[in-house]
Amino acid sequence: MSGPRPGTRRLTTAQALVAFLARQYTERDGRRHRLIGATWAIFGHGNVAGLGQALLEYGGEMPFLQGRNEQAMVHAAVGYARQSNRLSAHAVTTSIGPGATNLVTGAALATINRLPVLLLPGDAFATRPADPVLQQLEVPGAGDVSVNDTLRPVSAYFDRITRPEALVPAALQAMRVLTDPAATGAVTLALPQDVQAEAFDWPEEFFAERVWRVRRPAPDAAELDAAARAVRAASRPLIVAGGGVHHSAAEDALRALADATGIPVASTQAGKGSLRHDHPADVGGIGHTGTATADHLARTADLVIGAGTRWTDFTTASSTLFAHPGVRFVNLNITGFDAHKMSGLPLVADARTALLALAAELGGHRVDPAYAAEYGRRKAAWEERVTAAYTPRGDDARPTQPQVLGALDTLVTGDDIVINAAGSLPGDLHKLWRARSHDQYHVEYGYSCMGYEIPAAVGVALAAPGRPVWAFVGDGTYLMNPTEIVTAVQERLPIKVVILQNHGYASIGGLSEAVGSERHGTAYRHRAADGTYTGDPLPVDLAANAASLGMRVLRPRTVRDLREALAEARASSVPTCVYVETETADTVSGAPPAEAWWDVPVAETATRAAAVKAREEYDRHVAARRRHL
Repeated sequence: MSGPRPGTRRLTTAQALVAFLARQYTERDGRRHRLIGATWAIFGHGNVAGLGQALLEYGGEMPFLQGRNEQAMVHAAVGYARQSNRLSAHAVTTSIGPGATNLVTGAALATINRLPVLLLPGDAFATRPADPVLQQLEVPGAGDVSVNDTLRPVSAYFDRITRPEALVPAALQAMRVLTDPAATGAVTLALPQDVQAEAFDWPEEFFAERVWRVRRPAPDAAELDAAARAVRAASRPLIVAGGGVHHSAAEDALRALADATGIPVASTQAGKGSLRHDHPADVGGIGHTGTATADHLARTADLVIGAGTRWTDFTTASSTLFAHPGVRFVNLNITGFDAHKMSGLPLVADARTALLALAAELGGHRVDPAYAAEYGRRKAAWEERVTAAYTPRGDDARPTQPQVLGALDTLVTGDDIVINAAGSLPGDLHKLWRARSHDQYHVEYGYSCMGYEIPAAVGVALAAPGRPVWAFVGDGTYLMNPTEIVTAVQERLPIKVVILQNHGYASIGGLSEAVGSERHGTAYRHRAADGTYTGDPLPVDLAANAASLGMRVLRPRTVRDLREALAEARASSVPTCVYVETETADTVSGAPPAEAWWDVPVAETATRAAAVKAREEYDRHVAARRRHL
């Protein structure tokens, strides 16, 4: 066989892709970052001989991480990308068939949260020497469909590489989307297994170092002027900080605007920590899981400035929260799609650039001192409620869920990172957690995906070595996805997993009760012969399971034990689990109740009294909904 043509390098498609990825960089504000920090893999039919061999061949250039569950690998990659402010990402490769379809949930989470991850699933043969091959989906009416097509609607970019030379434009497009702050998400390059192993003469230019500059677009002058005029005309303005503030590293710019104007700042789940909890203008979380302070200000605000938020129904209390008859919105967002929501005045720009420009445009404008004094009093009153929720009855009592948070609150510094995603914990954390740094609070609530926490903690620990990383996990969530504990043990990542055991789905149980479904099917209990469930919890020992996967496990039983266990876990150099028995799934967490509504439709006709009553309450709230036009 003759050698490669001059100016080319003869490699397999998989080898060329790995070599290309190892030479991609991002740059923002003059700082360069490696774009693809590592590649996660579970090898099987469809990627072991292609990408598997390539990752071995280029092991010195592309770090390799071994996963245990395909969905979990994507979650770990997303955690890494978020902690890296979207300037670095991970790749994930799987076999064809179930390995590929297991990516779908993680891909949806990444795209919904606008976080970059590169997916490299194996695919069926492009040349079809045997048809069908193992794990191939047959669609009688379409010969070019594979299971990877399930990734199309949840990917920000999708391509199938059916010829080696097609990789060149596809790889460049993939990098473009991964590094575009307005378009990023899951990027999928489906790789037929025969094409992965096929050799080609690649141009040397393909492997040159390439820097993708992450842009900071400035606001349009007319849009900036309109936004500033709206702020000056408002008597009760409110800023709602979303995840875009963090992605843009705009926390200092937001603080400068709040200091200069006195405008209070509420936060979405993704935006919490944009201001420290003790900043005078920080009024806490907003919406259904928000604080009484923030939600009162939202109801009475005549101008709402959305900074990097996409205005989900939790944030807007299903369009019932912003009740002032003349309320207007200014939406500062890098995407025009989000900037035009709520019929707001758009300010399409990078969050940091726009916040700095808005502060300069406003000059010395400040809110009325009486307004600042009002929200200051309300903030202080809410802090008293937080302290009350955190305070146990006594050191020998079993802790409630908020008291677990309170015990950790006494230990952490700004270095600690707290991770959660689903159950009742996001509500408790959004209302109660006192964020001490801009990246301490990591709650995935765009998809609110059970099973995210442990793999995300692995990804965050890889992105922030040396910092204490806490994964708060309910028992229901733990049963969804504990597999990456093994990866944490393998990689010697000292993550701290706090399992809160209440023997059921406490969050959905409370919702079930509120909508007239009477907590049906939300607790782990023995089932009797007649189909009913007894009050006895199942003899499930999640701590023993965590220990069997390699974790060090601590079992505190009282508040005193809990404080000692958390301190021991924080100091530990190995993956450590703190297993805490709290209240049962039939009780609420003990946190202050929701201050705003959330639309969960209730049965319009029913014979059970609970459902009839719930529908009456539902109709009352629906009547308050409005469209902001």
